[in-house]
Amino acid sequence: MSELDLDTAPEFVHTPVLYREVVEQLQVRSGGLYLDLTLGGGGHSRLILEAAADVRLVGVDQDEMAIAAATQHLAPFASQVTIRRTNFAKFNPGKVQFDGILADLGVSSAQFDIADRGFSFRNAAPLDMRMDQSQDLDAAEIINTWDEKELADIFYQYGEERLSRRIAKQIVEQRPFETTTGLAYTVAGCFPAAARRGRIHPATRVFQALRIAVNRELQVLETLLEKAPHWLNPGGRLAVISFHSLEDRMVKHRLRESEALRVLTKKPILPQDDEVEMNVRSRSAKLRVAERKILEEL
Repeated sequence: MSELDLDTAPEFVHTPVLYREVVEQLQVRSGGLYLDLTLGGGGHSRLILEAAADVRLVGVDQDEMAIAAATQHLAPFASQVTIRRTNFAKFNPGKVQFDGILADLGVSSAQFDIADRGFSFRNAAPLDMRMDQSQDLDAAEIINTWDEKELADIFYQYGEERLSRRIAKQIVEQRPFETTTGLAYTVAGCFPAAARRGRIHPATRVFQALRIAVNRELQVLETLLEKAPHWLNPGGRLAVISFHSLEDRMVKHRLRESEALRVLTKKPILPQDDEVEMNVRSRSAKLRVAERKILEEL
């Protein structure tokens, strides 16, 4: 397992979503080898390891804090787990084939809750949003240096924000911005008063768009969906959890288009009511599953 410093691990709490459905759909079996491409704090990985005897698992994450937490959380299974720090689209298993692969595309609760990461506007924090904190591009650079058209484009394409041009214009006129709360205040000011009192904060879509742009999430997902089917044993399953329409649309179409896969979920699997009540952040989760075709089907 990873030898990274564990001092930051207790801060990083990751509640796995669709926890029952993931284990059921992966059909975890004794002696199987599984790949968790979004390790987070190790929540899903631990459920997979506990589901059957002698399960082995490879966990991948680009977030050093997440890896430290997962290393601690999965310590009872240390001999069965290998952890790799990399972006999942850059992961290369070589000739190893897996019996099941999981990708949870959501941002871990800890990444939202630890203010310094800059994913949330609930507390004043630097405009960061990097999953991999070793990369150069962060949200501050995008907000303070990209031109008005580039900003409007990402707000519209990645956030599906209808007021993208108005928001981009205000940002360019008022920048530089240093904090998440400062940016959120300016974005909210672009909306009518009634919209500012709605259930969803008016800056939510802009922050989603920024996070996607900083981490190149859709490009990375495209690469993953192209590669992952070929990492499965025949009959092995690929399970992908998405949290917004852009991701879910891409997952739906790429699974259908893959000649190597047979789609098992015509409609996405949604969390049950008791899970949503326990973990409100699970309410937008959607699980899609496909199975690697056997040789006769290829």
